[in-house]
Amino acid sequence: MKINFVNQTNLLLADYYETIEKVLKNEVGKMSVIFVSDEAIKELNKTYRGKDKVTDVLSFPDNTNDYFGDCFIAPLQAFRQALEYGHSNLREMAFLAVHGYLHLTGYDHETKKEEEKMIARQELMLKEAKIIR
Repeated sequence: MKINFVNQTNLLLADYYETIEKVLKNEVGKMSVIFVSDEAIKELNKTYRGKDKVTDVLSFPDNTNDYFGDCFIAPLQAFRQALEYGHSNLREMAFLAVHGYLHLTGYDHETKKEEEKMIARQELMLKEAKIIR
């Protein structure tokens, strides 16, 4: 997987790039992971989903040639969730990147069956990369 990382925050996030590359290493194609502020992801969420609130990850599929699309991650939201869930920031960032990637490739969680399929794939990818809770 070829990943284009873009950091639009003032946070130092380069340490997370390697982990995200590791968890997506067996996938074929290209995507962008764009780190944004809470305000920016809230605006994207409002504009494209009609939800006026901060979220953790948003995916925008492209599917041009071997380019899957763009995955926007809000690191501060990710860090809050990691604390809430009792696992590391690295694990949460890897999870969100996988979650976003799976949305780019057609996975969804609108129904219970879709959700179960997506969760199973997420957990397998994280486990194979030895990223545990």
